Amino acid sequence: MTERISLSEARRIALAAQGFDRPRPKGRIGVSHIVRTIRQLGLLQIDFVNVLVPAPYQVLFSRLGPYERSLLYQAIYKQGQFTEQWAHEASIVPVEIWPLLRHRMENHRMRPWGFEKFLNDSDYFTWVLEQVRERGPLTADDLPLREGTPNRIPGAWIASVQRAVLEGHFGRGALAVTERLPNFARVYDLAERVLPPEHHGREMDRHQAQRELLRLAARSHGMGTAEDLADHYRMPVKEARPRIAELVEAGELRGIEVQGWRQPGYLHRDARRPRRIEARAVLSPFDPVVWYRPRALRLFDFDYRLEIYVPKEKRRWGYYVLPFLLGERLVARVDLKADRARSRLLVPAAYVEEASDPGEVTEALVLELRAMANWLGLKAVSVARRGVFARGLAAALR
Repeated sequence: MTERISLSEARRIALAAQGFDRPRPKGRIGVSHIVRTIRQLGLLQIDFVNVLVPAPYQVLFSRLGPYERSLLYQAIYKQGQFTEQWAHEASIVPVEIWPLLRHRMENHRMRPWGFEKFLNDSDYFTWVLEQVRERGPLTADDLPLREGTPNRIPGAWIASVQRAVLEGHFGRGALAVTERLPNFARVYDLAERVLPPEHHGREMDRHQAQRELLRLAARSHGMGTAEDLADHYRMPVKEARPRIAELVEAGELRGIEVQGWRQPGYLHRDARRPRRIEARAVLSPFDPVVWYRPRALRLFDFDYRLEIYVPKEKRRWGYYVLPFLLGERLVARVDLKADRARSRLLVPAAYVEEASDPGEVTEALVLELRAMANWLGLKAVSVARRGVFARGLAAALR
């Protein structure tokens, strides 16, 4: 018989799987805390938009609280436990996931789209790989252009041909990222020199790899629909469904019905089911809790859109508006910006959700904004008086 669970319990299960069922660590936060958190999440999506702080740093702050940001570099590039690869977009992943993604590397489409045509008409692609093999780790700036090779790709967002070629080899698995420079530029080396041999050399059947990716996605989500689990590693849902059925048959997942959901859900066999969540966190737009917008709407009744690419006159909420998690609900939205020149955390706009208590939300959000400002080395929080909730928030911060 299929178990039926309430929407509230579904939220608690999902948030517990994401590390929000326990208080933030007390005392000094070390590399081990960061490693453990990334492994629980399954991956960190890479996005270096620096309006507030790059996404990987904020995702960890939401769960750990203030930590020394240099520790993330140590955890990723000095411990040998993680690497970068296309997973949920460009991501930081445990090294053991590399062979699970190999079948996708083999079919990787070059970015920008259509770049393959340039590669087919040039030997520069092969020459770059040989340069890395001979010279060791390289950045795009370390590579010269050869005669007849254009410097730019017309109409492309990517900075240069050198970078596009390195990214192409990275996407296909020939190269791996061995470190990041202070400006976040990738340093590439041969994948076999970066990854442990037992992972680089491991071959897996496509279905076996997909099944394992979905098992990991279910563990990181706690529960979700087939679409939710498929999105974690950006797998086509039509390919995910038969693998999910195999996981159900093997006892890894259990079918459930969630109050108000039309689609069936799947519960990981080891999912924690707390009776209460006492979280307080401003979430990055690239946080696993909200990155799949249909799930955020279905699970939290929270219709979320990042409006960076929306023309100013058409924005509803703000340029870099973020969800605020309190308990088991998303209760507010805050548009944030780090004004580093004047050492202020700016809040151009803030809105409380309809079903939330403005006083309770204000009290909790004030604490979180002050903690975030202090973590970022900013001396004050400044709130613009846009909307009734923003005015109350500004008064509370005074």
